[in-house]
Amino acid sequence: MNENTPATPVQTPLVSVQHLKKYFSVQGGLFEKTKEYVKAVDDVSFDIERGETLGLVGESGCGKTTLGRAILRLTEPTSGSICFKDRDIAKLDRAQMKEMRRCMQVVFQDPYSSLDPRVVIGDSIQRGLNVHHIGDAKQRKEMVIDALRKVGLQEYHLQRYPYEFSGGQRQRIVIARALVLQPEFIVCDEPVSALDVSIQSQVLNLLKTLQQELNLTYLFISHNLSVVEHISNRVAVMYLGKIVEMAGKKELFNNPLHPYTQALLSAIPIADPKARRKRIILTGDVPSPLNPPAGCRFHPRCPLAREICTRLEPELSQINDKHRVACWQVTNYE
Repeated sequence: MNENTPATPVQTPLVSVQHLKKYFSVQGGLFEKTKEYVKAVDDVSFDIERGETLGLVGESGCGKTTLGRAILRLTEPTSGSICFKDRDIAKLDRAQMKEMRRCMQVVFQDPYSSLDPRVVIGDSIQRGLNVHHIGDAKQRKEMVIDALRKVGLQEYHLQRYPYEFSGGQRQRIVIARALVLQPEFIVCDEPVSALDVSIQSQVLNLLKTLQQELNLTYLFISHNLSVVEHISNRVAVMYLGKIVEMAGKKELFNNPLHPYTQALLSAIPIADPKARRKRIILTGDVPSPLNPPAGCRFHPRCPLAREICTRLEPELSQINDKHRVACWQVTNYE
């Protein structure tokens, strides 16, 4: 390379999570002392690039929602760093965090419970603008109308209450409420699981369109692998508070390496009635996060478990440029 040729700048990720933990204390006894901890999120690290969608999948209770809430500091993390645009938001005070929340929004699972039934939707959407003192009354109304139109609703909907809308429309309203502050990053926590299948596709397509138009970045949390395959660029698989596999969407769905990921993918229905897929049935129950097993947390249910799996916890190792997995079977430990 010529000495005068400028070096290509290295693009830093929009969100970088390093060694994030969230433990919930369990108290008991006469003096309500902490007896043990629920390890909901235990030493999780990953990056999210600007403009991409990272899908986060796993069984119910694996810590997906807690991870999403901890990244936004809706739940205070126990330890670890959460860098957003190179600022560690885990260290920000209340005033600094309030300013940062304009850039980081959330879409919750149940669109009805996340809207105040006593408030018309125009006021619900505008509340964030009021909190952050953005614009005057006329400008705020214009911004609310613009956000509504982006999600396919109109100005005359402003004075209606949440009960006057269908489930899909309510979720559009929640998305509009997130968009009105012009965020860069949105955590979508099971945003379509409460909707009919036909409405799910409409909301997913809306999210993809908005991402392209507004250069949004998503963390998309779901237990539905078909939905994640449709919307995500990369996918992280979570089990009992740990990420066990992470790869690009095509790589993960075509070449799953972790036994848990293989079991999840084997349960996806196939549209072709003549097609057959070998179903992997996992035995046993998910261990308690109060007392996770030693070694690999999946080993009590894993059909490929070896002696090493019961003693040592595997790290999330790099298999190739875009594929990481935490499994002794894959990394060929001797």
